[in-house]
Amino acid sequence: MADNVLVTGGAGFIGSNLVRDLIKKDNSVTVVDDLSMGRLSNLPESDQLTFYQKSITDRKFMDELLINRQFDYIYLLAAVASVADTIKRPEVTHQINQDANLWIMETLRRNQLRPKKVVFTSSAAVYGDDPLQPKSEQSRIVPLSPYAIDKFASERFVIDYGQLYGLNTAATRFFNVYGPRQNPSSPYSGVLSLITQRLQDNQIFTLFGDGTQSRDFVYVDDVILALQLIADMPESNGQVYNVATGHSASLIETIRIFEKISGDTLKIEFADCRLGDIQRSEADICKLRKLGYEPKFDLETGLRRYWEFNQNY
Repeated sequence: MADNVLVTGGAGFIGSNLVRDLIKKDNSVTVVDDLSMGRLSNLPESDQLTFYQKSITDRKFMDELLINRQFDYIYLLAAVASVADTIKRPEVTHQINQDANLWIMETLRRNQLRPKKVVFTSSAAVYGDDPLQPKSEQSRIVPLSPYAIDKFASERFVIDYGQLYGLNTAATRFFNVYGPRQNPSSPYSGVLSLITQRLQDNQIFTLFGDGTQSRDFVYVDDVILALQLIADMPESNGQVYNVATGHSASLIETIRIFEKISGDTLKIEFADCRLGDIQRSEADICKLRKLGYEPKFDLETGLRRYWEFNQNY
């Protein structure tokens, strides 16, 4: 039976990939996105899709939407995803990254709305730069930026609203997601989309730090698999899950794989590390594996698919 699904931030990189997969499975999908980072072209043309160019900070609109549509599933992806931007504009970005999500939960509570599941998308940034690796969901939380603070606070609100008020909720901590529809022209873009563009256009890539910083890069199709698995499984209620591959690679190593795939050499300009950047990040995904999750894309396979998509896009 088809479900009625809300995806906030659904015109963005991860959101639009989720929307496309939900529509393929015959669900009716509503997207709320102010297009500050997302692109309308990311979304498919479909009678099953309803799009609103609105900010989730518009409380009146969100109230009416949630009450009138009675969603079966809600995926909370809308965010200002740039650590640097949250450092520059902490109060403004806080309204989007925390307050708006709290208001959505409050609307559900006040109106006794009971979706099958609310899934909030948090970030591995909550772990900070604690040297102990890999990061499990029980690892120490050391947020180093307003972005990470808001993500952690919001995931706790979502989980605790579930426990206090009888809502089915779960949260994910994304590690470094990459794949089709990542926007390299956005100031919020992930590093792999920037590398892709620089390789395609034979431009200089600015590498902040010495390139030894490592990340657990996860292909977006694996993320979509994890999101829907968490949404569907009753045992995920009240739980937080790392979403990654369980393997990390240095940025230099990743660049070399990309060069092999593309057949070109990346022009690199080194610069000082940026404030709030994390040196090393790797996930323990044992908890997610217990739900039946297994990543399908190793780094080279995912990068190859991503490169081919961009060559034909």
